[in-house]
Amino acid sequence: NSALNDELAKLDPQSATYAADCQALKDEAAATVADLKRVESETHAWIDSNAGKATATVNDVEVIALIDKLEKERCLLKDEFVSLISSRSGDISEHLFEKARNAAKRYYGNHVYIRGLIEFTNYCKNDCWYCGIRKNNAEASRYRLTEDQILQSCETGYGLGFRTFVLQGGEDPFYTDEKIINIVKRIKASYPDCAVTLSIGEKSRESYQAYFDAGADRYLLRHETADPEHYAMLHPGEMSLENRKRCLKDLKEIGYQVGSGFMVGSPFQTAGHIAEDLLYLHELQPHMIGIGPFVPHHCTRFIDFPSGTAELTVFLIGVLRLMFPSALIPSTTALGTIDPKGRELGVFAGANVVMPNLSPVDVRKKYMLYDNKICTGDEAAECRFCMQKRIESIGYEIAVTRGDFVPMNG
Repeated sequence: NSALNDELAKLDPQSATYAADCQALKDEAAATVADLKRVESETHAWIDSNAGKATATVNDVEVIALIDKLEKERCLLKDEFVSLISSRSGDISEHLFEKARNAAKRYYGNHVYIRGLIEFTNYCKNDCWYCGIRKNNAEASRYRLTEDQILQSCETGYGLGFRTFVLQGGEDPFYTDEKIINIVKRIKASYPDCAVTLSIGEKSRESYQAYFDAGADRYLLRHETADPEHYAMLHPGEMSLENRKRCLKDLKEIGYQVGSGFMVGSPFQTAGHIAEDLLYLHELQPHMIGIGPFVPHHCTRFIDFPSGTAELTVFLIGVLRLMFPSALIPSTTALGTIDPKGRELGVFAGANVVMPNLSPVDVRKKYMLYDNKICTGDEAAECRFCMQKRIESIGYEIAVTRGDFVPMNG
């Protein structure tokens, strides 16, 4: 036993040393594993980060390719329009705007055409849920201009260089076909070198024909949205997109220079809805296209909805210019309402029409389709020359002509 104990005593220190060595190796292995995991994690993070950058670069290239395709073919597929709208960025927008400006200048040079807007009635039989002059807005202060007041506005405008007068109003039954015909005839007799544009809503084909026969040259009727379900979210049940489209079809067949368009950023609108709008306009092939940002009115159900943005509106002006190189595209008052430089931005994105107000000053604040509308207190001359200075400040000039549509040359 004594001999055995002596041998065991010799082994204990060796066993302890062996165990310590094993533990040290385990600790080193654990540290190595931890280091490997850290390195692996950092490597994956780097890969993810750079893969994201690579994807963004690839996406920019793909979107720029869509813009180039649009310039060439003047239309895209619906999913391509959605991608273009959803993937826009500052660099992409600049690429688009440069092409849009070149397209507009190819047909119209650096000219911007002025239209004299005469808002002659704010009565309306409709109850469009986004509109400040809808029939059920009890707070609206209603007015109607007399024929003589309308002619006086034209006289003022003619002296300021306007050669197009735009008669705009709600769908007011007071102005019968007979009255509209008489107003058109009086304007054309007094100013035979001027164009008359009507923007008075949905009518029968017979009414449109009668206005055209009286001398009306153009008609503006925004379709607002080309998606039936979206249309139903913005209008009461008695109104229909189908009838809206029927009106536009009739107007084109009769021979008007026809304008249509839509709101940008309207309640519930998606990129898919906008793509449908663009595809409908491609089908319609209007001569004029008016788009502007949705701006809420405090007496509507959409009071708490956000306005559309100037950024998306001017981007879509650029898109429309590539789709319709020779179209007449206004930079709207609503765009100027949400951005102090909005109308200049619109022109720089491809728009070539502005519409200063010729309505009597005492009624301008009553024609309030949306809140905070600009230029409601300016005299006609102030509005006209203020607009000229703005346009000249970005290298364009006001054209004192009718500014008719120029057909595309291929």
